[in-house]
Amino acid sequence: MSDPLNMPWLTLVGLGEDGPAGLSDASRKALAEAEVIFGGPRHLDLVDAGARGQAWPVPFSIDPVLAERGQRVVVLASGDPFWHGAGGSLMRAVTRDEWISHPASSTFSLLANRMGWKLEETLTLGLHAAAYARLCPLLADKTQILCTLRDDQAPAELATYLNDTGFGASTLTIAEALGGPREQLRETTANTFDLSNINAPVAVAISVAGGKGLPQSSGLPDDLFQCDGQITKRPIRALTLSALAPRAGELLWDIGGGSGSVSVEWCLGARAARAITFERRADRLKNISANAATFGLSHRMSAHLGKAPDCLADQPLPDCVFIGGGGSQALLDHLWEILPQGARIVANGVTLETETLLMQAHAEHGGHLLKAEIAEAGPLGSMRGWERARAVIQWSVTR
Repeated sequence: MSDPLNMPWLTLVGLGEDGPAGLSDASRKALAEAEVIFGGPRHLDLVDAGARGQAWPVPFSIDPVLAERGQRVVVLASGDPFWHGAGGSLMRAVTRDEWISHPASSTFSLLANRMGWKLEETLTLGLHAAAYARLCPLLADKTQILCTLRDDQAPAELATYLNDTGFGASTLTIAEALGGPREQLRETTANTFDLSNINAPVAVAISVAGGKGLPQSSGLPDDLFQCDGQITKRPIRALTLSALAPRAGELLWDIGGGSGSVSVEWCLGARAARAITFERRADRLKNISANAATFGLSHRMSAHLGKAPDCLADQPLPDCVFIGGGGSQALLDHLWEILPQGARIVANGVTLETETLLMQAHAEHGGHLLKAEIAEAGPLGSMRGWERARAVIQWSVTR
């Protein structure tokens, strides 16, 4: 048994389809000395792990690895353990002196080299354990995307998704068993996909063509969202997102979520931004969840039933709060009491009662008070006139 005080007990080994032949001397040494080897069944077969091999449990868990702490343990990963591999999961549970990593060329590096694409100009995405809708914010004409896929059925499913979202003209290069003796690259388009007998592991290079993609500014068209009419309309949503000012990795509380449109655009607006949407009507929770799924944000948005402030208990404290409905003095007092210094609050209102509430909050706490009156052209008999929406008052402040 190794002495964990003198050397790392855990070694991450990046493995390609060429098996041990493509490994560095350090990786081969770690495998030869390992008492336990973790990996997928394919990985274990490639290195002939035998009795030392343990396949990852289903559903995936790192607990079996941690249970072997003190043994000489090797974890096998495809290519680079820290690019959609097991490395990131393990690092949340071990200290820096417990592990060492020997990466191999990642699937993305191999496929970019086969395609002749600059990686710095190419988007990369792991779709082997995620919904195809994760592509939604990325799809735009002439975009280059590299994706890992789940299995031999996934390329056809991906082609169907691209067809259904208006990107059927996209070129797909299906890469099978990259880097090994079974490697094969085949090209088709999403709308003519007819490939069969695809060999896993599978990755795909997408040359996006056809559709327009999502605008990159705040204020997406209202008709992109599933709703029952309860939605922050596009012009006001754009003003609201500007006031919310999403930043990378921040968490939003969206109180009175309605359709969840503000939460969606918050998550789209910054890398790894997250949102918890609170709504007191159960039927609207379905719309919020549906919109999160459509925009590929189910992993960063969650919807909770309840009326604030009662429903806020036991939730992680946010960096920013949006109050789009159900504002009250009790809610504002509660937020001011529990939010950390630096947290931001943005509240919208259209009723006289809410206007009074927000004017009093501005007088007490400061911040910025805005009144927005929007009018759009509409039919007026045989001619046109201005149709005025209800004025919206918006209070924004930093705690």
